[in-house]
Amino acid sequence: MNSEERSKKIEIYGGAVAVLEVTLEGIPRSAWKYRPKPGEWSIHEIVIHLADSETNAALRARRLVAEPGKPVMAYDQDLWVKELNYHDQDPDEALKLVKYARLTTYQWLKTLPDKVFKNSVVHPEFNEPYTFDMWLNIYAAHIPDHVKQIKNNYVFWKNTR
Repeated sequence: MNSEERSKKIEIYGGAVAVLEVTLEGIPRSAWKYRPKPGEWSIHEIVIHLADSETNAALRARRLVAEPGKPVMAYDQDLWVKELNYHDQDPDEALKLVKYARLTTYQWLKTLPDKVFKNSVVHPEFNEPYTFDMWLNIYAAHIPDHVKQIKNNYVFWKNTR
């Protein structure tokens, strides 16, 4: 990825929380714990997942700069939803965590030289080196992908009423 493409991805990354917040503001809380199908996540669970994901992503990004070549942690997101009792966690507090983990990482990303985006770490879910550019591609799309999922959940919820 060249510098211009990277800058655009960083801006998408930085703007994603605002899109998430606007989306969630338009959905009544009564719809948040609805699951479209067994085994699919509710909006509430997606929000908690985003908090866990953003904190992991922030740590991975920092390791990519400070400790290239070292391993990063993988986690079983479906197991976390179940074992960490996501429906018992406060989504408003989780949203704050999403917002600030993303904001601080976004501000930091804008200060980094292009050369660090070639750095890589060992990610147990990838056979090839996990580069910083890969990280950016994944996390620039992560919240927007979940926003689509949230909107779909809301449509399903409205259709069951």
